[in-house]
Amino acid sequence: QVQLVESGGGMVESGGSLRLSCAASGFAITNYDMRWFRQAPGKERELVASISTNRITDYTEAVRGRFTVSRDTVMNTVSLQMNSLKPEDTAVYYCNAEAYNGLYTTDYWGQGTQVTVSS
Repeated sequence: QVQLVESGGGMVESGGSLRLSCAASGFAITNYDMRWFRQAPGKERELVASISTNRITDYTEAVRGRFTVSRDTVMNTVSLQMNSLKPEDTAVYYCNAEAYNGLYTTDYWGQGTQVTVSS
């Protein structure tokens, strides 16, 4: 059974840190670009960070310099280290795996984990 399970969310004060983890099962992340999205109440889901199969990373401007995405192909996990958190980082964070084989795209999502940053 294919699954992505996020963990590590919670409540933290402004300026604090959290580390989110996403554990994949039923498939190997080696062949997938891995991404973290977030969705705040009343807003659209947005891409926060991505790490490609060859470990190229990218971040949305709002988190660049504060968040770090990494992948562990041995443990089959991807992580998001979030530092200097701000109240505007409050959202549900989702892990996503995507692969394109030249014909079609395979896309998996986790159930999300809540991050709340208090001012």
